[in-house]
Amino acid sequence: MKKTTKKSWMIVSALTIGMAVFTPYQAEATTTTKTTNEITVKAEQQIKGTIKSVYGDSISIKGKDGKNYYIDLQKFSDKQLEKMNLVEGQEISVEGSLVQDYSDFYTFDTYKKSLPKEITKEDLAKLEKLFNQMKKLEKEEKYDEVEKVNLEMDKITKPYILTSWVPISFEEFIEEYGFSEKNIVIKEKDKKQLKDIYKQWIKLEKSNKEEDAQEKFDEFQKVLQPYLDALNPPITFEEYISDLELDIPVEAMPKLKTLYNDAKKADTDKNEQLSDKLWGEFNELLDPYFKPISFEDFFSNFDFEIKSNDQKELKKLYEEATALAKKGDYEKSNAKWDAFDKILNPYYEANKEILISASKVTINGKVYTSKH
Repeated sequence: MKKTTKKSWMIVSALTIGMAVFTPYQAEATTTTKTTNEITVKAEQQIKGTIKSVYGDSISIKGKDGKNYYIDLQKFSDKQLEKMNLVEGQEISVEGSLVQDYSDFYTFDTYKKSLPKEITKEDLAKLEKLFNQMKKLEKEEKYDEVEKVNLEMDKITKPYILTSWVPISFEEFIEEYGFSEKNIVIKEKDKKQLKDIYKQWIKLEKSNKEEDAQEKFDEFQKVLQPYLDALNPPITFEEYISDLELDIPVEAMPKLKTLYNDAKKADTDKNEQLSDKLWGEFNELLDPYFKPISFEDFFSNFDFEIKSNDQKELKKLYEEATALAKKGDYEKSNAKWDAFDKILNPYYEANKEILISASKVTINGKVYTSKH
């Protein structure tokens, strides 16, 4: 079981108030370390198949050759993607180039699409140089250096963003919290104070005074906090346990309740070290009461075929591993999981998605060519 999700109030970002701030990290949210199969795929090729999933500006397809493909469509405009009207089950033909890693889809051209149109050629050239430097550092896994380069890029782009930024009104901003959905009414005195603070905060943001702006927003949150508490009341131990629908003996409840309440207090006090320790103890005590899903349910999640003899061995190992874990014998259980993975990993490797950056798409009899 994962650590209990901590309640977090509305995180105010530039996007919330109508200011679009773009960083390399935002666009690489789906980056992983998986690489494609270099042996069986040519660098340039045509793929025909059926769409399995649609993710906005990317899709996964099952090729007619039986292979799985992840197709990046970021080279196409939003209008083109809209006209494609991509849905699961459609037949599609794609032409494009092979890439080695998901992060390779995020090119400077992709990043550039998010930049304000007013940016000068000189600053654009600086950004491209920094962007390429950042990509190189990412490959080398020098993430502290990546962060420094990212900040340099932000210094160039932020003045343009602030110039074109039109903040939303205080009323719209407050509405985003969803107080009206729970009939929570902010007192007139507090509303007036919040509106004054909001205006000051916007002014500081516009002036690019980040530290002062953060202090002002902290002040805003302090006034708003009682209403946030009413909006998201803490979940009691009894409510939490009831939702789990587990068969927990009465004698185990007091210890669980103490750990739960102490962990929640550590969260409130922002004592992360103590919080992690207490949630770990809580989950360890709770884990034996969770019933593992059957092997058949687990197996149904795979979209590839597994040989009959391997299926039998996987089922045996799965049931042994879960039974040992339930008894608390994690060392032996982990050994069973290692053997389980040893059988399953070759299937994952054989069915790994091949990564393609698309330049041409044919769907519903229409042909779309990328603009880049």
